[in-house]
Formats: sequence, C-alpha cells, structure tokens
Amino acid sequence: MTAALEAVDVTRSYVLEGVTVEALRGVSLRIEQGDYAAIVGPSGSGKSTLMHLLGGLDRPTTGVLRVGGRDIATLTEDELAEVRNATIGFVFQAFQLLGRTSAVDNVAMPLVYRGLRRSERRRLAREALERVGMGHRFDHRPAQLSGGEQQRVAIARALVGDPQVLLADEPTGNLDTRTGEEVMALLERLNTEQGVAVVLVTHDRDVAARARRQIRVRDGLLEPTLASCPEELPERRPAGRKVRTAPRAPS
Repeated sequence: MTAALEAVDVTRSYVLEGVTVEALRGVSLRIEQGDYAAIVGPSGSGKSTLMHLLGGLDRPTTGVLRVGGRDIATLTEDELAEVRNATIGFVFQAFQLLGRTSAVDNVAMPLVYRGLRRSERRRLAREALERVGMGHRFDHRPAQLSGGEQQRVAIARALVGDPQVLLADEPTGNLDTRTGEEVMALLERLNTEQGVAVVLVTHDRDVAARARRQIRVRDGLLEPTLASCPEELPERRPAGRKVRTAPRAPS
C-alpha cells in the first residue's frame, strides 16, 4: 500500500548569516493511512521542519519526499499545491481563521481551489462542521466562539477536502486542559471512526502519550528508541562531514 506521506533519507539545510544550519540530517519515515503519530523533541530539534516537509510546505535539500505517493521533486508549485490540497489538512495552534468571515465560509475556503460552486462549497463546509459538533455555529464569526470552538472550526476546515492526513501543530497549545481534552478526543474519534491519519507536533507529554507511536526528533535525526519500524532508524553520520551548499533560509 502506498504511504500517505513518506520521507527517504531527507535532509534540510539553511544558510543563516553565512553559516550552514542542518535542520534535518537523513530522516526516513512513513505515515500510513489511518496512522496516529506524535512528533516530539526539544526546541530546535527539527520537528517543525519535519512537519513542514511532510506537509509539502517546504522541499528537502536532498532525499526523496512523497506526498500522496507523488515525489514532490517532480512537481511544479501549482502541482504540489494541488496534491497538498487533496491529501493533507492542516490544524494550527493559533487556529488561523479569518476574523470577519463566518465559520462556514472559513471552512469552505480550501475548496475554492477545487473550482466548486459556492453553494457546493458551503454544503460541504456545513457537513464538516457537523462532523466536529459545530453544526449550531455555522454563521458565527471567530470572535463569537470560544477557543475550543475555534479549534473545532479549524479542524473542520482541515477535514472539508476529505484528506488522507491531518497535520496538527500544537493543537492544544492555546487551550485550557478541559478544552484540550475535548479537542484530542475529537481527533482520536476522527482517526478511529473515519480512518483519517493524524500526525501532531507537541511539547505536551500527555498529548504525545495518546498517540499510537511517537516520532522523537533530536539534533535533526530520529531517535531509534521510539521509532516503530526499521525504515525510521536513520544511519547516524560521522561528525565533520562535508556540508552541501544549501539554499538561503526564507525571510
């Protein structure tokens, strides 16, 4: 079976003020359909870089990265955006909702790129809001919603395109304990009942412990102690290796 997301010996380097920074150093892993994984590690370990690469928001310096079975190195920016839109839903810590836009129109936003009529976009958005228990809040704007409700709307937006994978960056980071528990229960229900793969980045050990596997990143490498399969055990490279010329970090 084709993995939903796959990285093979992926590296990512940046040049910052003339110094090459290796954010990832030969990472290999697979995210299968229906998977539930947490990416964990200390600040600066490379976990956010890994999340951005898995989401097709960035391209590796070397190695192979496949999104929905497509090698992103072979795709134009427009083709990559299309594959990303069809394969991945994103959930952010800060919700990223449009403040002057209703919940239903926030959720419908990703469907604009699929060329659907507005009436069809809104119908699918309503269905997605129903799936996350927000059917009674169609016409409310973000300022009229609690933090937990805003995160549910954000999850509905991630789901509306029927993705294979939800990538969630600190999904409970801006929520109190009770509301965070409700959001995690929702993500788990989507995973177990609807088969959506869930991959989350978190600093919260309790949140990470709920995942079926943990992907621990340290110094740009995956730690083998928590890797779940041989493909995720990277070969550690000796110190003092020659560093490839890398693109400049985006401003």
